[in-house]
Amino acid sequence: MMSFGRIGNESTVWKRIWRNRSLYVLLVPAVVILICFTYLPMYGITIAFKDFVPAIGINDSPWVGFKYFLQYFNSYTFSQTISNTLLLSLYTMVVTFPLPIILALLCNQMSAKRFKKFFQVSTYLPHFISTVVMCGMIILFLSPSSGIIPKLMGYFGVQMPNLMGLPGAFRHVYVWTEVWQHCGWDSIMYIAALSSVDPSLYEAATVDGANQWQKMLKIDIPMLLPTATVLLILRAGSLMSVGFEKVYLLQNNLNLTTSEIISTYVYKMGMISSQYSLSAAIGFFNNIINFALLMIVNGISNKLSDTSLL
Repeated sequence: MMSFGRIGNESTVWKRIWRNRSLYVLLVPAVVILICFTYLPMYGITIAFKDFVPAIGINDSPWVGFKYFLQYFNSYTFSQTISNTLLLSLYTMVVTFPLPIILALLCNQMSAKRFKKFFQVSTYLPHFISTVVMCGMIILFLSPSSGIIPKLMGYFGVQMPNLMGLPGAFRHVYVWTEVWQHCGWDSIMYIAALSSVDPSLYEAATVDGANQWQKMLKIDIPMLLPTATVLLILRAGSLMSVGFEKVYLLQNNLNLTTSEIISTYVYKMGMISSQYSLSAAIGFFNNIINFALLMIVNGISNKLSDTSLL
């Protein structure tokens, strides 16, 4: 009886696949790209456990186990790169995660449609500036000799230091320029969530005598919590993966003590110093930490709010 039922279910599945075969054909290119660029490169992880020599290939390179992991753990750069990455990631998350929510709530309260559209477009535009151009603008604006900001501050009698040369100022420059560039774009998902709120809820709240602040607390914020929770889980999964391009382009010898993070160190070890096995080991270790953080935060969220990725 059970075997016949199983055969019947399998035949039903194949009938559904055949009935929707045109959709599956459209899905094939995406699956092929996913396999070629996501799963097949995973074989390269074995470089982290071998003394990789490009001339003889991955298979013939001698196996060394955890040699390069221990080399990284025992190096003086281990504590520096870990602490710099964590501090920059946490600082970025604390600042850039709530601000898009606040921006979406403010935008939702605007009644003038023209001003609302202008406000949205003006906050979205910096997102479309490439990272290279953005870093060039930051360096140009903050230049102590020819920068716009130091010259403006000079008119008020304020002598600005070279912020790009101060190790203590690097994180502030990185995070707050990140806010300017991406805050408006990140608020789109929250604005979309607020647009799905039933207008009758606001009407009922108005009848009950609720003001705008009370509507925001009792209606808008609870509607944003599921979206915010999922985005927070995803953000926690990339806590140790600070954007490489921007950090590397803003990095110089003067601020290296605070700007040297895991991703820039991996690039220097692999592409500049040609220590491929060491860079692969560091990158693999970083990904393990990210995966563990993702699972931990996802489990905590599932228990506390019944909202999770799985």
